[in-house]
Amino acid sequence: MQKLITLNAVKACTTKSRSYIYDAMGRGEFPKQVKLGGRSVAWVESEVQEWIDARIAARDEECVH
Repeated sequence: MQKLITLNAVKACTTKSRSYIYDAMGRGEFPKQVKLGGRSVAWVESEVQEWIDARIAARDEECVH
């Protein structure tokens, strides 16, 4: 079962601002939100965690080279 998280939770776990998150989504560099109805949106927690994991992997790859 997938868990959905709010923008505040995304900001807290990524330490990124709202504007960064939406800009990165527009560039295809961050997971897109899921519309829940009206103006309510959320993100799939596992997709955000995969994004974080990819940043860590890229850092670790840089350290090796």
